[in-house]
Amino acid sequence: MTDKCKQYEGLFIFGDDEKLTSHLETCEDCRKEHEKMQRVSDLIAEVAPKIREQRRTSARLKMACASFALVILVSTLGVINFNPDVHDTILYGQTMTVEDYGLPVDSYGLIMVD
Repeated sequence: MTDKCKQYEGLFIFGDDEKLTSHLETCEDCRKEHEKMQRVSDLIAEVAPKIREQRRTSARLKMACASFALVILVSTLGVINFNPDVHDTILYGQTMTVEDYGLPVDSYGLIMVD
């Protein structure tokens, strides 16, 4: 049983193309490893445009959702600001005023003190 050659990774990452090709001509183990890496590289190259299109579609969908949320927010704020009944109800809610408690108030709604 012979040991496998472990130079492929080092030559692939740190070596230049000439050293790698000369080593691949002489070493069967590294040639098999190189063929595996080439198949993986071909698969990645085949799938890359589809992944790019998915990312583009996802970005467009996010932009459409953000635009829709912005339109809803602006229209809601417009209704609240320009409709005084809705504005006062939201601003003051259903809280009781001093008049509701039966206390004497002046024309400004402040408690009158004699």
